[in-house]
Amino acid sequence: MTRVHNFSPGPAALPLPVLERARDELLDYDGRGMSVMEMSHRSPEFIAIAERAEADFRELLGIGDDYYVLFLQGGPTLQFSMLPFNLTERDSVADYVHTGSWGTKAIAAARKLCRVNVAATSEDANFTYAPAPADWRLTPGAAYVHVTGNETIGGVEYHDYPSDLGAPLVADLSSTLLSRPLDVSRFGVIYAGAQKNIGPVGLTIVVIRKDLAGRARPATPDMLDYLAHAKAGSMMNTPPTYNWYLAGLVFAWLRDLGGLAVMAERNRRKAEKLYAAVDASNFYRCPVRDADRSWMNVPFTLADPALDRRFLDEAEAAGLANLKGHRSVGGMRASLYNAVPEEAVDALIDFMAAFERDAG
Repeated sequence: MTRVHNFSPGPAALPLPVLERARDELLDYDGRGMSVMEMSHRSPEFIAIAERAEADFRELLGIGDDYYVLFLQGGPTLQFSMLPFNLTERDSVADYVHTGSWGTKAIAAARKLCRVNVAATSEDANFTYAPAPADWRLTPGAAYVHVTGNETIGGVEYHDYPSDLGAPLVADLSSTLLSRPLDVSRFGVIYAGAQKNIGPVGLTIVVIRKDLAGRARPATPDMLDYLAHAKAGSMMNTPPTYNWYLAGLVFAWLRDLGGLAVMAERNRRKAEKLYAAVDASNFYRCPVRDADRSWMNVPFTLADPALDRRFLDEAEAAGLANLKGHRSVGGMRASLYNAVPEEAVDALIDFMAAFERDAG
């Protein structure tokens, strides 16, 4: 079996040990004579899988009993609307920090349900930096302050988060959650799609402080009510059971590796290597301000855009897959999520150096 080095921005690479265990358990989970995907979500077997997954997730992030952890569907995009349904009234103001494409979508969804104040934006520089919290123009009495922790398309990331903002901090951490330790106590709500560092697409994790649940507007549908999901144990309807199981395998893999501090060091080293290779060259360029460069998504351009297609074709032939930049920005993008091994980054750097020599 030959596996490529997969730099996909999502759905992203999964850890090989997780895939191998899922393969081994596919037809017969724990001697039950059936696959997890065939089990009732109400069965004792699946309830045990779900409880173990949540326990491991809480342990990895140090999440206390004052937070609910919800395993939901609908992707982070649904959270763009669930948040204002649960935390605002029609005349409420929500503050949003705007750092790129996903922030744009979150703001547009919120504006249908409440008043939005764009507290800061980096649109003036084509979203190539993250506005410092000291520059956020916050609204007194705001329902919450929303930030996109990492913009996967532009490669702009917040590496630290403020506390004591006067309003709950809400963060879309879809592409960074579990990539390093995190002080969850700074946040009112965290949400993350699974398809970066958690598992396969189809699952979304929401971490919400308990005092913020139960505030949904009277007309909020039950399926959009955080407290309703919490009371139902994330099983108001049939959840994506197999995805939940696979996420649990990823949590166990992270735990067995030594936890998020170990993963953070690996991720930091991978990103620094690749950025150093880009910066050392006159052939490649990263447009993002150094302090705000993402560990997870590294965008870069070639000196001659006419070479882009050749670069991608030759990279794919060399076993380096999914390096094409997003259609809105072009160029290249290497996504370095948890499951991308360091040797994949080394192989990419070697290929980039060889391509530069040949193209020159």
